[in-house]
Amino acid sequence: MIAHGGTANAMQDHLSPGDERNAATAEEVRLLRQQVQELELRLRKRNEQRRAMIHIMGELNNSNKRHADQRKAILHILGDYEEDRRRLGRQTERLDNSRRALLHILQDVHQTNQRLENSRKAMIHIMGDLRETTEEIGRREQELREKQDQLVQAAKLATLGELTTGVAHELNNPLNNIGLFIGNAADLLEMKVEDRSAILRELRNAMLQVRKATEIISHLRTFGRAAHVSRVPVALKEVILRSLSLMQEQFRLRQIHLDLNLPEDDGPRVIGNAIRLEQVFINLLTNARDAVANSNRKAISISCREEDDSAVLLFRDTGDGIPPGLEERIFDPFFTTKQVGSGTGLGLSITYGIITDHGGSISVTSNPGDGAAFLIRLPLITTKLATKKVVEEAS
Repeated sequence: MIAHGGTANAMQDHLSPGDERNAATAEEVRLLRQQVQELELRLRKRNEQRRAMIHIMGELNNSNKRHADQRKAILHILGDYEEDRRRLGRQTERLDNSRRALLHILQDVHQTNQRLENSRKAMIHIMGDLRETTEEIGRREQELREKQDQLVQAAKLATLGELTTGVAHELNNPLNNIGLFIGNAADLLEMKVEDRSAILRELRNAMLQVRKATEIISHLRTFGRAAHVSRVPVALKEVILRSLSLMQEQFRLRQIHLDLNLPEDDGPRVIGNAIRLEQVFINLLTNARDAVANSNRKAISISCREEDDSAVLLFRDTGDGIPPGLEERIFDPFFTTKQVGSGTGLGLSITYGIITDHGGSISVTSNPGDGAAFLIRLPLITTKLATKKVVEEAS
């Protein structure tokens, strides 16, 4: 309507007000029809918007009907135009304020993004430090495990050193017997005895003593070597008896009575390392041996039984007991109640570590003058647990 403003002004000189309104309406209808044609053309070009354009055409048809009613409202609309213009000015001002606020927000967002980028870089740096720290912790833990293994091995060698005298006596008996049986056989041969069965009997007896000495030496080598800490099903009764085989000569020389309360069969079985458990039992037996050294009644008792889902072992002596207040420190490293030079203070600490590493617990009870009792609990073997340990060892 603005583009044809000049023509409309010329026609107003010859048209009545009613004709002017009709002409304006006709012009509007013409323009609307032109728009409909353009929309239809766009609908043909944009087939994918067909349904939307059909809806628009329906709206346009409704708009044509509304235009008839809007003719009467045109004058009112013209009157409201100024108000609308003023309102538009206010809206423009608000939009300008919103634009400035949006620019401010965008600046804040940009600054926030920069802070986030700096935080991300700092986080990457922290993650790098954390990874290096984790790797360092892993190396330290590996070094700690190696040092612990070395400490356990040193303790085993120290224990072997203490057992040397008893083992030497224990080896001396089969060696003397071997010499005796070989001497008898040699005498029979020199006497040219025709009964070869007597000579063979003496030689077989000598071989039995050789096997006994070999078993003792093999046991010492097995106990003393630094082997891989594998976990397999272990019969506790067998481990106790093997420990006693290294200690029984010392008990005999010191006139210590040994009271065993062990199952008739193999007894409780656990998943563990037999050599480590044997080291535990030898440590406890060595402490018990030293504890009863000055007692009127020298006795050590060992019991082994099953209780619920645990294997329960009790090592009790008739020594002087542990002084009051020291029970909680008895498993601390380098703590000992023995005289200076008589112990390193590592035996019970290593014992505690081995038992906890096996998923068990160890505790001590003591009454002054009534000896000490060490109670060990280890989880009994189950099919599920055994399978899990075998898989772990294989991996």
